[in-house]
Amino acid sequence: MTQPRQTMSFLMRRFDEAGIHPVTRHGQNFLIDLNLVELLVQSAELGPRDVVLEIGTGTGSLTAMMAAQAAAVVTVELDANLHQLAREELVDFDNITMLRQDALRNKNNFDPAIMQAVRAAIEAGPDRRLKLAANLPYNIATPVISNLMLTEIVPVSMTVTIQKEVAERIVARPGTKDYGALSIWLQSQCETEIVRIMPPSVFWPRPKVESAIVRITLNPEKRARIGDLTGFHEFVRSMFFHRRKFLRSELLSAYKKRLAKPDVDAVLETLNLSGELRAEQLDVPTMLRLYETAEQRLSQLG
Repeated sequence: MTQPRQTMSFLMRRFDEAGIHPVTRHGQNFLIDLNLVELLVQSAELGPRDVVLEIGTGTGSLTAMMAAQAAAVVTVELDANLHQLAREELVDFDNITMLRQDALRNKNNFDPAIMQAVRAAIEAGPDRRLKLAANLPYNIATPVISNLMLTEIVPVSMTVTIQKEVAERIVARPGTKDYGALSIWLQSQCETEIVRIMPPSVFWPRPKVESAIVRITLNPEKRARIGDLTGFHEFVRSMFFHRRKFLRSELLSAYKKRLAKPDVDAVLETLNLSGELRAEQLDVPTMLRLYETAEQRLSQLG
């Protein structure tokens, strides 16, 4: 079936017909370069086993392209007007589940209804797997990507358009200004790459910043090394609360009232780490060992 292509003229006409305007507070910036829309779908490598989760249905143009290749698409849109526009565009598809709601229950958790819809789509066929593919609203991009790695159904890949600044944090290496909690959390479980940097001109309305298509691919062996994913996630975040603090002080803050100074010093000595390093200087394996050693010390204390 032939779907209308999401050009600026198409969007402006559809919005005008509906008497609505993009809502910038919802991060509504529509990708209008058709080659880049196709690159996003191509980079997601969708096939008949894949259930796609799309956050930000928009007008449904990307949704339709993905539904033509995947087993099923679960797509989520907060804006009632866009949800209705997309419903009209996608009426001929029988493998799309459309949800009108916020994707996140709160900053750290997905809404249960979304994961229920994803689970139903996965269980509807043999050997199905989850992929996130979306032109993510900028204002929720980081929590969506980060928290999806803690859900009951972990995606085998996430291929998304996001702010260039966030993309650079995802792929950053130790010792650089962009390296931080998000870098470590994702790289501890996944392979990460920036597929393409995109100027503001390829979106309507134009955002004030550059964007990027980023691809994040699950590495099951890496993920299996982390015993307590929730604990490690919280630890990594706490180690970057005060970025300029030295490692010893960050550990004391992270384990406040649980590990005393001598315990923290013992943890650092076990790993032969100077307390005057900073968290941003530790590579991913070292950060994981630091967490495991601190937790082991904590368990010894009873």
